[in-house]
Amino acid sequence: MRALPARTPGEASALLTDAVGRGAEAVVVAGGDGTVGLAVQVLAGTGIPLGIIPTGTGNDLATGLGLRELDADGAAAAVIGGRVREIDLARLTRADGTSTLFGTVLASGFDSKVNDRANRMPWPRGHVRYDIAILAEFLRLRADPFRIELELADGRVEVVDDTLTLTAIGNGRTYGGGIPICPVADLADGLLDATIVRRVSRPRLLRLLPRVYRGTHPTIPEVSTYRIRSARLVASGVTAYADGEPQGPLPVHVAAVPGALRVFAP
Repeated sequence: MRALPARTPGEASALLTDAVGRGAEAVVVAGGDGTVGLAVQVLAGTGIPLGIIPTGTGNDLATGLGLRELDADGAAAAVIGGRVREIDLARLTRADGTSTLFGTVLASGFDSKVNDRANRMPWPRGHVRYDIAILAEFLRLRADPFRIELELADGRVEVVDDTLTLTAIGNGRTYGGGIPICPVADLADGLLDATIVRRVSRPRLLRLLPRVYRGTHPTIPEVSTYRIRSARLVASGVTAYADGEPQGPLPVHVAAVPGALRVFAP
């Protein structure tokens, strides 16, 4: 085993790429979803399994794999004794043709504004940071005009052209440190889940937030959910976030990439 300490994201990506080129049999990273995302870009499609020591703020992909809140020894044991499984990823393609892969959720609208605020906050860590960011953005609540083209699981295309509070496209169930925005998403079903929330007032959103935290929001009239193969999201002045990291402004195209990554699971 060889440790590869990195000071910057660019250095981490370069070290991972070099390790893969030298024939690494497995890679283990310590960090949150952003750090894991760096490894995903390098390891996807290589067949080299990824182990995760969840030490970051959100740790949502680790949570989906049953690795949440393990210490370093526990995570190492999961790598040594755990089975290797295949999971899906999602590919986000920007208007300029560049793309990135992500493992958890793409956020746009209210939730991306929450991410933007949470990422600017130096403390606290974990889901409390997102709770505070949600409250702050709640006071500035504004819905945005969206056009969303959804390729459904059966191949049909559905278009949503409306003023929306948020749109989330999930490969995994949770974002923001455990919020189940796409509560029935499956990391290995070959599909993505879309959760769309139409315009709601502040009092209405305040009543709905506990349902979101419990994952029971899909039954709310203002919420629509879909099982999809891909989606195109168009809105003005809205930033897309994936794995908690800013990916640039909409429009973006998102598509499922089935079985793209091998991971260690406990």
